[in-house]
Amino acid sequence: MAERVYVFDTTLRDGEQSPGATMNLDEKIRMARQLETLGVDIIEAGFPIASQGDFEAVQAIAAAVEKPQIAGLCRAVTGDIDRCWEAIKDAKHPRIHVFLATSEIHMKHKLGKTADEVIEMIKKAVGHARRYTDNVEFSAEDASRSDWDFLVKVTETAIDAGACVVNIPDTVGYTQPFEYYDLIKYLMDNVGNIDKAMISVHCHNDLGSAVANSLAAVRAGARQVECTVLGIGERAGNAALEDLVMALNTRKELYGVETGIVTEQIYPSCRRLSQIIGMPIPPNKAIVGANAFAHESGVHQDGVLKNRLTYEIMTPASIGLTNNEIVIGKHSGSHAVRKKAEELGYSLDEDQINVLFKAVKDLADKKEQVFDEDVEALILESVYRRKDRFRLVDMSVFSGTGDVPPHAATVMAFGAANEAEVRRTSNFGEGSIDAVFQSIYSLVGVSPKLESYTVNAVTEGSDALAGVAVRIEHEGVKAVGRANDGDVVKASALAMVNALNRLEKAKEEK
Repeated sequence: MAERVYVFDTTLRDGEQSPGATMNLDEKIRMARQLETLGVDIIEAGFPIASQGDFEAVQAIAAAVEKPQIAGLCRAVTGDIDRCWEAIKDAKHPRIHVFLATSEIHMKHKLGKTADEVIEMIKKAVGHARRYTDNVEFSAEDASRSDWDFLVKVTETAIDAGACVVNIPDTVGYTQPFEYYDLIKYLMDNVGNIDKAMISVHCHNDLGSAVANSLAAVRAGARQVECTVLGIGERAGNAALEDLVMALNTRKELYGVETGIVTEQIYPSCRRLSQIIGMPIPPNKAIVGANAFAHESGVHQDGVLKNRLTYEIMTPASIGLTNNEIVIGKHSGSHAVRKKAEELGYSLDEDQINVLFKAVKDLADKKEQVFDEDVEALILESVYRRKDRFRLVDMSVFSGTGDVPPHAATVMAFGAANEAEVRRTSNFGEGSIDAVFQSIYSLVGVSPKLESYTVNAVTEGSDALAGVAVRIEHEGVKAVGRANDGDVVKASALAMVNALNRLEKAKEEK
């Protein structure tokens, strides 16, 4: 029987640090439940000491899922560890994840500590965490740039103090596969108590080697891989879960290991994350991109028609990618809508089904074909959208090629629906979308900096829903807004309203 490699998913912690990937509490819980369906072994839910919001999110995720271990990240500081345990203690399988830098550059310039002092800090921190649980992981931050013999001592110290997993991260994406293999093999061969713990790896993608490094580490003996869905994360991101798992599955003869991942849930998980954070999956993305199973070359097409194995090393079905069939339309009933929501992995109550049913009917009146992606977008937009303090009621936009500049008239409501204050204004802009944004700013009384604006089609065709994501900043506070609509200008307006509502909430929590 093949050895097991454990999948540690940090989409909700490290992944959320990716610019524009911020998720609210409801979105984190939905993604955590999808990760549970996907079959990940450990979910790193957040960094509880970072903020009250982070603490509450970790606590909520710990209560929401049952099968995976729930890890909270903390520095090697007593207060961090205590706060972490408070957040995860009600999880069915809690894990405390302690980290401390071990490279010379970090110890000298960031920590201001000697090597001996770092060893004592590790001993004390891991020992303190063990008072709460025997499921303790220690991470040697910037391990790939640490002295190897010192890393041996660090690993032995952490294991002696009670760590059951020791993580050897390539924190800045610096190492290369052959170096990383040698490092992990060196630890496996030289750490005296290595039989009492598991070696883990956490690779960043700054030089594009995160997945290759992780795979090299598995060959050297690492049995936990830390990764994120779609590879999102700090800077250039993390090792992509889907790439790692499918490489291990497809090349079993090389690695001789297995994971607990339900590979048919890979594409649904990637699609779910893409919808939540408003970032489209690049067409040329390995495994799950739109072009991953497309064949344009005549030679390739001929080969695939004769035998798919000529140019396909895995099947679309193996990652949960099925034909994009039309499933519902304007004549569909609520039972069909409920069934489709369940197929997409959503468990909705009666009121939520009614909201979705109405949204599907409205969309079906506007476009000929309703696809899975449309339904999922409607669930996120209509069912799970938080009640905002201010809402877009109506808008009218003028855009032309003559001397009259683009302008927009906007109507917004402020406050609870039954006693909302309605405000109206109109503004000019550089273009129709800018005009809408300017009118919204004037009604809300905030003029944020627009840091990013992205549009993508949720499905194919000129009648496809437009998915818009905006990231804004005002007085040092950032917020992300997302929306879907058949009209790209309206989707843009809704996304900006969503971002401004989130901005206000973030300022209140600050």
